[in-house]
Amino acid sequence: MPSVSVKIMIQRIQTIYLILSALALGALYYWFPAINDESGLIIIERNEPLILGLLLGSVVLTFISILNFKKRKLQFVLNRLNIILNFVLLGVFVYRSLTLSGETLVSEKGIGVLLPIISIVFLAMANKAIKRDEDLVKSVDRLR
Repeated sequence: MPSVSVKIMIQRIQTIYLILSALALGALYYWFPAINDESGLIIIERNEPLILGLLLGSVVLTFISILNFKKRKLQFVLNRLNIILNFVLLGVFVYRSLTLSGETLVSEKGIGVLLPIISIVFLAMANKAIKRDEDLVKSVDRLR
């Protein structure tokens, strides 16, 4: 019977949005370079504990949210918490990029700032779909 549950979970659009959000963060970890200044000193690195913790925390929250597809309210709250984590990650990237001394290539910093924004957009779209499902369930309950 678990295969029916998985089939129902994958058919929901918010699950697709959540998977895309997790893929964006996975791509961020995979493609994120170590940003160096002119002297070769590493400024931001993907294996840094703060960045790694925020990335892994966000991906884990996304998968927990996907697995709680029957609990829409919990899923909505987890996604909001995930959005906050992504904003913190984005803030870390922006803060570190603005406090760099010397010259660095803008193209090296660009993808690190763009992917958390894409993840936030997918999480917001998932929350909108969850809200729509919740409203549909409430309207059906009123008809009973």
